[in-house]
Amino acid sequence: MSETNNNRSKWLHIRLKDDEHNKIHKRFSASTCRKLSEYARRVLLDKVITAYQRNKSLDDFMAEMIKLRNELNAIGNNLNQSVKKLHTLNQLNDFKNWVVQNENHQKILLEKVEEIKNKINQISDEWLR
Repeated sequence: MSETNNNRSKWLHIRLKDDEHNKIHKRFSASTCRKLSEYARRVLLDKVITAYQRNKSLDDFMAEMIKLRNELNAIGNNLNQSVKKLHTLNQLNDFKNWVVQNENHQKILLEKVEEIKNKINQISDEWLR
């Protein structure tokens, strides 16, 4: 049998205080390791550990963009419902009411688009400092 055995058959048991355990788990969570055992082996054997690096300004930007995306989706849904209603109108008064409602939705949409532009400009100004 010339094959080398790659199975890990040896156990290493250690006892930790709560704060030590939390510190290890925090560092493990910030790494790209998929399992705690992989992380522990890398630390103990002095191997390279790749850590995630969070960019606070990017996190803030993404949170704002997600919020704006959700608002735009809601506005788009309202617009679709409005157009569907237009196709069912039979009388002139119904049509006039639809036009007024549609103008309100259009105004909201334009305000949100302007808000997006302003936010992007603000973030790009901060980024370029």
